Amino acid sequence: MSNREVVAMLLAGGQGSRLYDLTEFIAKPAVSFGGKYRMIDFSLSNCTNSGIDTIGVLTQYKPMLLNSYLGNGAAWDLDTSDGGLHILPPYYTEKGGNWYKGTSDAVYRNINFIDKFDPKYVIILSGDHIYNMDYNKMLAFHKNSQADLTISVTKVPLEEAPRFGILSLDDNYRITGFQEKPKYPNSNYASMGIYIFNWPILNKALIDDQESKYSNYDFSKDIIPSLLEEKKRLFAYEFKGYWKDCGTIDSYYDSQMALLEDVPDFDIFNQEVKIYSNTSVTKPHHIDVNGSVKQSLVANISYIGGHVKHSVISNDSYIGENAVVEDSILLPGSRVLSNAIVKYAIIGENSIIQNNSHFIGTKENIKLIGDLKSFKTARKDLGL
Repeated sequence: MSNREVVAMLLAGGQGSRLYDLTEFIAKPAVSFGGKYRMIDFSLSNCTNSGIDTIGVLTQYKPMLLNSYLGNGAAWDLDTSDGGLHILPPYYTEKGGNWYKGTSDAVYRNINFIDKFDPKYVIILSGDHIYNMDYNKMLAFHKNSQADLTISVTKVPLEEAPRFGILSLDDNYRITGFQEKPKYPNSNYASMGIYIFNWPILNKALIDDQESKYSNYDFSKDIIPSLLEEKKRLFAYEFKGYWKDCGTIDSYYDSQMALLEDVPDFDIFNQEVKIYSNTSVTKPHHIDVNGSVKQSLVANISYIGGHVKHSVISNDSYIGENAVVEDSILLPGSRVLSNAIVKYAIIGENSIIQNNSHFIGTKENIKLIGDLKSFKTARKDLGL
């Protein structure tokens, strides 16, 4: 048995249905972000930067691209022989099997994996949040509070609180109440979906939850309320840095446009906190003699033959001669062919905007095309 103080369990099986066509073929944590990254890179990088080197990645929904991207974890320095990154899909046993029924069920069904490392603490993470965080600071708070469970929280505007799990706290940040997406929130402390448990406490809670006939197999709906009812020591760790749940098209679009600000709230170029990815070292992007780029991020292997302004251009994208891309996000492998115009849009992976086509949304209504799609404006719509 190997011994680890902390084992991370990263929930990466979600569909992300509110991202619509972007998750038609891939899981939400595999969705591209910031040109060269995928969403899961941020939680994995936080683990690496925090010295957590044993991670179980719980996959389920359309995992092929995600599994291929994760590989053996080497890109995040997680290819160690006595820990490292482990992909944990649902599996069958001699008693049968099923899909993961919820977040807590996914962890319950991998109790043996956690026990193999005999940890004192287990940190539960989501694979689709954008943030930089030193988990050691949260762990120190957990220890100093003598907590059974610590939940990372961030303050949100009160009008946004109904979108989140909301915590009520006393003066010592001990949790006194929990509301899951309440219509009338008691506070504006929102759960970030990051939990540190003492492993014996979590182990028992998972087993007890499986025995309930009414369980949703969910941390927010079942595990946390049960521990509160049992008067366990639950505390909130307030995180004051940047954190974004890109669960909707608007939040996904806005968070990437914010990267283009002169002084962005979230700086992917911060040299003190490195963000790792499995984007291979490849040839650089190329801007043709007639191409131009203003206030944009352009990733490797991209070709710019037209004009790009205030946009995020992911790796291996192509923008043809006299094409225009403004206020948009091009995901990996996308193609905007000659004389096409793309504005206020998200172009899915390996999708094509055909010659002379106009794919134009507005700031209030971002236009979206999913992966592996082709769009062509009818000649009559172009006045031809």
